[in-house]
Amino acid sequence: MEREKFSSRLGFLLISAGCAIGLGNVWRFPYITGKYGGAAFVLIYLFFLLILGLPIMVAEFAVGRASQKSIALSFNELEPKGSKWHWYRYFGIGGNYLLMMFYTMVGGWLIAYFIKEAKGEFAGLDPDGVATVFSNMTADTTYMTIFMLLTVFLGFLVCSFGLKNGVEKINKIMMLCLLALLLVLVVRAVTLPGAIEGLKFYLIPDFGKMVESGLGEAVFAAMGQAFFTLSIGIGALAIFGSYIGKERRLSGEAINIMLLDTFVAIMAGMIIFPSCFAFDINPGEGAGLVFLTLPNVFNAMSGGRFWGSLFFLFMAFAAMSTIIAVFQNIIAFAQDLWGWSVKKAVLVNLIAICLLSMPCILGFTSWSHVTILGKSIMDFEDFLVSNNLLPLGSLVYLLFCVTRYGWGFENFLKETNTGEGLKMPSGIRLYLQIGLPLIVLFIFAQGYWNLFQSLFAA
Repeated sequence: MEREKFSSRLGFLLISAGCAIGLGNVWRFPYITGKYGGAAFVLIYLFFLLILGLPIMVAEFAVGRASQKSIALSFNELEPKGSKWHWYRYFGIGGNYLLMMFYTMVGGWLIAYFIKEAKGEFAGLDPDGVATVFSNMTADTTYMTIFMLLTVFLGFLVCSFGLKNGVEKINKIMMLCLLALLLVLVVRAVTLPGAIEGLKFYLIPDFGKMVESGLGEAVFAAMGQAFFTLSIGIGALAIFGSYIGKERRLSGEAINIMLLDTFVAIMAGMIIFPSCFAFDINPGEGAGLVFLTLPNVFNAMSGGRFWGSLFFLFMAFAAMSTIIAVFQNIIAFAQDLWGWSVKKAVLVNLIAICLLSMPCILGFTSWSHVTILGKSIMDFEDFLVSNNLLPLGSLVYLLFCVTRYGWGFENFLKETNTGEGLKMPSGIRLYLQIGLPLIVLFIFAQGYWNLFQSLFAA
């Protein structure tokens, strides 16, 4: 059976960007940008995005396109006879399942918040009232389960229609709506009275603030964000490489996807900082920023119910684009490895993901006392993905592509530079073989250093 292909280059770019554009862009990026000196941090982040994220993204795409397979069989197709690179497929696909074990719940929260904003549930509430809405939601197992099930069902429903008619078509619509909503919200935010202070804070480089908060810490935060924002290392991007033709070189395509990912992250800050400064509300951190801080901003804004609804719709699209992309990888894995039909892969995985998502939900309610290495269930699942499977998986793809023990640098370069567009220079070889693996190992080690520091501090 011939492998299904994307119907257009735009479809490939938007769905790959959709996989990369997720909740980290919208709440983590603006917060750490503000914390580490605004535009000064963005410049360092962009530098690391180019030297860290780009080569690994290209490596994933190259493995996918050359093998024409998902992570289930891509290494088998390309590895030297007798080598064991294909063993990584179980860790890689495990990363996809682990990511979905908490991401589906948060996706459900965003759909729930869109409905709450649209119904006017936040209208007239003070900050304590808004916080109560969030704590009531996260204390209700049934409520969270219903919205998680809805998120999983919608994701697999899109995938059940196939690559072109489901994943590509729906993702195109969602991504174009996401970008349109983003621009409308930016215009609203920057025209608020007092928004100019937020823009100054966000867009004027403040190297003094960066030094104040710790230059080393800021550089590591930029490295971490550049590394984790693209969802590299678990085959979630390699699968889309397997669906494209050889017309374009892979470096140029990867840069386009990175630019779109960064555009969304920077624009999210253009919504959040002017809005928070306009109403003298501190832009909080993490989940608190989206679920606790921003409803107060919308309450203070004229037409806030409308703008709040649009914002949470935008957030739901950002979450769903990642969920659909990862579900497609999970389905392709079952098709490639076991020869399952789309229908069977959808049905089995729909049940599996629903069950696997329950520990995270229960971690907020009846299992809230459970901690692993000092972390809640959700934080531990996130730690396993972000600090283990993404960096180590990226290392596997990188070493597979650039060493003679794997596919080999010449084969990788030939595949990457097939077609038209930006060429990857052969002079980058030593950096890819030695420099970049060392940086990835440093990021991996730093994650554990931070973990042990927090454990001993506690």
